[in-house]
Amino acid sequence: MATILIYGAGTQSLAILPSLHKAGYRIVMLTGSHPNYGDKSRYVNKVYRYNIETEANTLEALLQVINKEHPDVIIPMGDDGAEFLSKHLNDFKGIAIKLPSYPNFLRGYDKNQLMALCREKGYPHPQTIDLSIVDYQSEEAKTFPYPAMLKPNCTTGGRGMVEVKSYEELVQLYPDLHKTYGEYHLQHFIKAGGRQVKVQLYIDEEKRLVAHSVQQKLRWYPNKAGSNCCAVSIEDEHIVNICYQILKDIDWLGFADFDTIEDPDTGELLIMEINPRLPACIKGSIEAGVDWGEVIVNGYLNLPQKTYTYKTGVYLRHLGLDILWFLHAENKWHTHPNWFKFLGRNLHYQDMSGWTDPLPFLSGTWNNIKKLFDPEFRRAKKGV
Repeated sequence: MATILIYGAGTQSLAILPSLHKAGYRIVMLTGSHPNYGDKSRYVNKVYRYNIETEANTLEALLQVINKEHPDVIIPMGDDGAEFLSKHLNDFKGIAIKLPSYPNFLRGYDKNQLMALCREKGYPHPQTIDLSIVDYQSEEAKTFPYPAMLKPNCTTGGRGMVEVKSYEELVQLYPDLHKTYGEYHLQHFIKAGGRQVKVQLYIDEEKRLVAHSVQQKLRWYPNKAGSNCCAVSIEDEHIVNICYQILKDIDWLGFADFDTIEDPDTGELLIMEINPRLPACIKGSIEAGVDWGEVIVNGYLNLPQKTYTYKTGVYLRHLGLDILWFLHAENKWHTHPNWFKFLGRNLHYQDMSGWTDPLPFLSGTWNNIKKLFDPEFRRAKKGV
């Protein structure tokens, strides 16, 4: 049976490990020096750790594990890991990695390039200007409709993203942000009140849509704009078709996760970004019927794909984040679903692997608590 190298940890790895273990695969994990969720799962046969210092250091760590374990497949769990593998595809010949070439990868992952494609093709997206082309002190930036979001072209977890309420605020903040996070774009701020919808797709070499799932975020932390605390499985054929067409336009290969936000004035879902890896909330889609671990491994190994029945109305909570949401929420008593409902046939938990695999929840929760007291982490999440 094949050996699968999971590159990274997190709750997304925790979601796919049970099905990979059930299928009989041997699972090896390479992750950072700090404990997380998936690296404590009983389904992982071997865990390797390394300190991220340089690109050469990362490549050396991967090659060392490959020489020891001879994996048939490498699946990235994070944006950085996916980008690294795409950039170094030629260094891993003979190992199944289904990612687009690096130029095509950047056409989707680079938020500014993605917005340029949407503008060219007429896909729904927020008004955006490229600050690597347009001077931040230009007339175009001055007359831009504020409030707006300053966004790094390539970032994860909201790092470096800042709301600017005026041109004067842009001029004040931009130089230091640019120095820290690189190239930026300025994007019209979508006011609160609309849905936040995530769309997952897998596209093969023939550009066929192998599987898809859709989730609507119901609560998130930080409460203003953060990671998913509670989501529900839904269907939305229209937005799936738009995302699928975008992937074909950029010659994508493999898995992609889209973030979209609804404009409350028009009811239209707007394309925001592509995450080139499994999102942390992927367990909700798995519980709703799409076995994403199986889809990805079958795609990587060129095995026959199955047809899945996707069920709507399946809820997923991240208990740790949902507690933080409750502590900071203003409308905590009238939310749907009810915050105090902890059990139900269609209710599942993102940060738990089940009673037979309890260590991931304990380890991941403790690691998250430590992060809350890390000033650098809080500052990065705030974007300043």
